[in-house]
Amino acid sequence: MGAGETKILVRLTDADVGMRLDRALTAAVPDLSRERIKALMLAGFVRDDSDALLDDPSLKLAAPLVATIALPPATASSNQAQDLALVIAYEDDDVIVVDKPAGLVVHPAAGNADGTLVNALLHHCAGQLSGIGGVARPGIVHRIDKGTSGLIIAAKNDVAHEGLAKQFADHSIIRRYQAIVTGHPRPMAGKVDASIARASANRKKMAVVPAGKGKHAVTHYKVLETLKDASLIECRLETGRTHQVRVHMTHIGHPLLGDPAYGRARKPVSDLLKSLQFERQALHAAVLGFIHPKSGETISLTSSIPQDMQELLSRLRV
Repeated sequence: MGAGETKILVRLTDADVGMRLDRALTAAVPDLSRERIKALMLAGFVRDDSDALLDDPSLKLAAPLVATIALPPATASSNQAQDLALVIAYEDDDVIVVDKPAGLVVHPAAGNADGTLVNALLHHCAGQLSGIGGVARPGIVHRIDKGTSGLIIAAKNDVAHEGLAKQFADHSIIRRYQAIVTGHPRPMAGKVDASIARASANRKKMAVVPAGKGKHAVTHYKVLETLKDASLIECRLETGRTHQVRVHMTHIGHPLLGDPAYGRARKPVSDLLKSLQFERQALHAAVLGFIHPKSGETISLTSSIPQDMQELLSRLRV
């Protein structure tokens, strides 16, 4: 056993005979995801009681056996932990939900090497991250644009990450955004079903494209309040594509106020935005609902519209 490794002894019985080996091991060790078990098998960390390698995840178990999983310690993330202020909406041993302020980037990348949500979570969750794919890092399964505020969830361990990722993949996660858009959408409630892909003229932007040319995307919207030359709306996402709300609302002629990429407001609204120095898209992730990946409990969280959007709303009320 290597330095820092943990050994897990697993006894597979007659009840497991006929199962794929990776499935049987996952059922016996619920703290490890199936993908993690498969990766450990392929890397040579799983052996039987005769010290023979068990490195074929698809092998059907022919007889009971005792297996040993050598679990190496999670390697440190390449990103730096930073003590940045966070508003925590929910946290337990498996998941954490942050109420992200506008302006905070989620992932380190070119131009934003640090000062991101990931850097903040590495500090906040120090000692709590059991490893996502063998790396001590927060498992963020969805993103919120830098200029968007609101609720974002991350996993602290492999099993929670896999469980949340499945919910996002099957669109069972509940996500509702509140946005301030130009004009007054008609009808006042509707569905935008339009595929999204990278814009051919500007690869940093997304665009609506013909069906089959991009990723299927569906947004349900409804007007919550009619304002002066603008509307407060709620958007419920069926899918989670990059810039989905921003692109879909622009597509139907009602871009988000302050959006630097997808539309410009006309006077006098544009003058109001300048006077308030409102320089982000008026978009807030207000509701997040999910099934807890370990307990099975239904978690529903809400976040109030932040102060900058509240001030904008107050100035737009007729």
